[in-house]
Amino acid sequence: MIITTTPSIEGHAVDTYYGVVFGEVVAGVNFMRDFAASIRNFIGGRSAAYEEELMGARHEALQEMSDRAAQLGANAVIGVDIDYEVLGAENNMLMVTASGTAVKISRK
Repeated sequence: MIITTTPSIEGHAVDTYYGVVFGEVVAGVNFMRDFAASIRNFIGGRSAAYEEELMGARHEALQEMSDRAAQLGANAVIGVDIDYEVLGAENNMLMVTASGTAVKISRK
């Protein structure tokens, strides 16, 4: 499965458009990660725990989007956009959404 943010793939023609596909992940951050991040926030620097959580959620959202495209018969997703939001009363939930257009491509 080819996944790209561009509206086309060089050297390939779009044969069929299947429509927009999404992958959504809502992940909670556990107490220990929150505690470590709050210390990092106080002293400065990067939070490896949050970065790992973010990377994992992004990977899962892209995989879910790709799986949904494959179920439609697509072999590529073009025009991909990834959005991030924090949710919950205490902003302790992370939502990552990946969306794009599922297509069937062939070599030109």
